[in-house]
Amino acid sequence: MSAVIDSHHHDDHHHGPAKGFTRWLYTTNHKDIGSMYLWFSFTMFLLGGCMALVIRAELFEPGLQIVAPEFFNQMTTMHGLIMVFGAVMPAFVGLANWLIPMMVGAPDMALPRMNNWSFWILPFAFSLMVSTLFMEGGGPNFGWTFYAPLSTTYAPPSVTFFIFAVHMMGISSIMGAINVIATILNMRAPGMTMMKMPMFVWSWLITAFLLIAVMPVLAGVVTMMLTDIHFGTSFFKPEGGGDPVLFQHVFWFFGHPEVYIMILPAFGIVSQIIPTFSRKPLFGYASMVYATASIAVLSFLVWAHHMFTVGMPLAGELFFMYATMLIAVPTGVKVFNWVSTMFKGSLTFETPMLFSVAFVILFTIGGFSGLMLAMAPADFQYHDTYFVVAHFHYVLVPGAIFSIFAAAYYWLPKWTGFMYDETLGKLHFWLSFIGVNLTFFPMHFVGLAGMPRRIPDYALQFADFNMVASVGAFLFGTTQLLFLFIVLKCVKGGKRATASVWEGAEGLEWTIPSPAPYHTFATPPKIN
Repeated sequence: MSAVIDSHHHDDHHHGPAKGFTRWLYTTNHKDIGSMYLWFSFTMFLLGGCMALVIRAELFEPGLQIVAPEFFNQMTTMHGLIMVFGAVMPAFVGLANWLIPMMVGAPDMALPRMNNWSFWILPFAFSLMVSTLFMEGGGPNFGWTFYAPLSTTYAPPSVTFFIFAVHMMGISSIMGAINVIATILNMRAPGMTMMKMPMFVWSWLITAFLLIAVMPVLAGVVTMMLTDIHFGTSFFKPEGGGDPVLFQHVFWFFGHPEVYIMILPAFGIVSQIIPTFSRKPLFGYASMVYATASIAVLSFLVWAHHMFTVGMPLAGELFFMYATMLIAVPTGVKVFNWVSTMFKGSLTFETPMLFSVAFVILFTIGGFSGLMLAMAPADFQYHDTYFVVAHFHYVLVPGAIFSIFAAAYYWLPKWTGFMYDETLGKLHFWLSFIGVNLTFFPMHFVGLAGMPRRIPDYALQFADFNMVASVGAFLFGTTQLLFLFIVLKCVKGGKRATASVWEGAEGLEWTIPSPAPYHTFATPPKIN
């Protein structure tokens, strides 16, 4: 795709950003809002990471060491909620805000004021959620999946505030998704057809439709919890004719597409980076688009594979087993296309490429353990053990989080105008890579040997692997401070970045100067 860019594609006589705090409070500029999302998500990533380190410190050796079991449960719950809703999702929304208008040649997002609002809801939602830890009875202690009746009948009083926080996060997500869809469908530059859009834009368009479809389901399930707790309904109370298994069905009907909401933008990022450093176009672009769309559709047909052990009819177990195995096919297509893009390319391994290649390899490991969990009879053995923890952390840490790191290194020079320190970037990659594998690989073994998840104490035979996992977790966690240092160092200055930054990078964002001016594409570029 080549672009003919007008010489006046950004006009700096437009007013620039306001000064001081009001710039961030009132801003409707997609770059400002993208930056705020990214900083917020990194803050939440560190907070959720500290909670993970509390968990791993307690599990360093058998016996109860550091925290009370009740607080341990609050940590496992809050760690999951903060990482999913506070770290991974806002980071992808921040990347969408920064990149989608620049990639499609739009001057800004379609609904800039709503964009501002969708961001500013989040700090309030998460402040409310974290504040529950200091309330009477403590914070949510029922796991990030908040199954009833643990989250209704037996929950601490603070659960009501947790429900309100979830509603606020959901509103923010829906508004962000509407904005993404409106921007992509209505504001593409002349000549940019749907099948010329970058893969990152495609992956976000599909993700945004998923968000709009499933966020109301989450709102519904927490509202049912609220009425069960305060208004005498019995959605999940057997004594009133309700069913706790109903909670699991409704929750996972949201929760499984949610897993893909956290990974489809990652697929888009890696599909941008691998071709650049392979110096080849993406292999099988159209098949990548269709594979992404089919993953999104299939994600609505597999929710009950999280529930093989609830006593489902055999027909139900077979259906969800086969549907889950089927979803591995489009995912396999993507992995094949990434590997084929690299095949016989002239590869170089800058930091973004290292994170992307690690993503492909380690995400595939997570995919294989997912296929094991898809087998209903085998799942009876694996269910609620550390094998499951290993599986979804391989998908979400070297998956979602590595892709976010890759994106940060790849586009940071475009955002700041300066090159980051490549040596430190590679150090960050290798320490993270070793830390992640030390943390989560041993969990496969303790899980297969029968160690249950969400417990503060464990039998002696699991001690060695747990010690390794805890060391890995502290290595991975402390390494992220190095990432913070690299980003701050890059923001302050360094070697000047060119407009195209990377040799071989394609797309509209590489045609504008680095750093990207405050207003881009006041006149839309022509795509030929």
